[in-house]
Amino acid sequence: MRAVVVHGPGDVRVDERARPVPGAGEVLLALEWGGICGSDIAYWKKGASGTAALAHPLVLGHEFAGRVAALGNGVTGLREGQPVTVHPAQLVGDGVLPERIAGRTNLYPRVRYFGSAAFDPHTDGGFSEYRAVPATQIRPLPDGVGTEQGALAEPLAVALHAVGRTPELRGRTVLVNGCGPIGSLVVAAARYRGAGRVVAADLASSSLAVARAMGADETRDLSAGEGLPEDVDVVFEASGAPAALGPVLRATARGGTLVQVGNLPGTAVAAALGDLVTREITWIGSYRFVEEIDEALLALRDGLDVTPLITHRFPLERAEEALAVAADPGSGSSKVMLRLAADMPGTPEAAAASASASASASTVL
Repeated sequence: MRAVVVHGPGDVRVDERARPVPGAGEVLLALEWGGICGSDIAYWKKGASGTAALAHPLVLGHEFAGRVAALGNGVTGLREGQPVTVHPAQLVGDGVLPERIAGRTNLYPRVRYFGSAAFDPHTDGGFSEYRAVPATQIRPLPDGVGTEQGALAEPLAVALHAVGRTPELRGRTVLVNGCGPIGSLVVAAARYRGAGRVVAADLASSSLAVARAMGADETRDLSAGEGLPEDVDVVFEASGAPAALGPVLRATARGGTLVQVGNLPGTAVAAALGDLVTREITWIGSYRFVEEIDEALLALRDGLDVTPLITHRFPLERAEEALAVAADPGSGSSKVMLRLAADMPGTPEAAAASASASASASTVL
């Protein structure tokens, strides 16, 4: 089978690997779609994502979906051909957490995540034609949810977790600063959770267009000199840019809530934080998700449309080009998808991917 493997900084290849055989308690998936995330780009460009550095080649990808190809011994409740996605996290050890964070498994200190070099040996991801996955991590797709949508259940779960870190959103005004894929999904998740008004801000007009399509009532183009709104009840900072912290804190209402969704650097940075104190702002972190992937699938079933997020589709053999487009701020990309299956006849996704891949070199939809 073919797999997208990063061997070091700037070195990604489509390698031939042996097709896996599912062990006891495992499911073999024939994968169809994968979504490129910032961590995939970081491994490709720098050979590391955060503190996780490559020691060996790694199959990329933690956003993916496909169909059940075979069941290992002891697996019940699934059938061959069934469309599924995957919860990419698996706890290492006994899974016991202190009482203060009971149930918040995203905060467990030792987690194997698909497509991660945090452990040695690394945990290969799902940018491949087949992948054996523990049955406990399989999530069946609801009727009407295709595998391309299913591949986006993981980032949608991140967004749903973020909006769940706040007080009740219903009827409240929300600002989302930074409208990359996660920020735009936060827009959709806030709308899904009943926010009264959603304002989205970014430096790129293409990102703001996606945010509008995902449900933003108003957008602010920061590159054109438009400022952030004032006195916003709940603010989601999704850019991860330290320079944004001062303006975002100033935009948050006195006594309001700021949720940090974008990853901030692990090194010292300069940031204007005075308003955190003088405005008595509650600043909350948000990291991955717990089981919100199940809610994400229900939201997709109930009509939450993630397709405006998808700007590019590439076949697996053009993975390096896909990563380059996803990493290029000037490409106008939001979510870049990889078609992992060589052939998916008879599906709407296959028709869209075929048309996209043959339309132009950039496969812009």
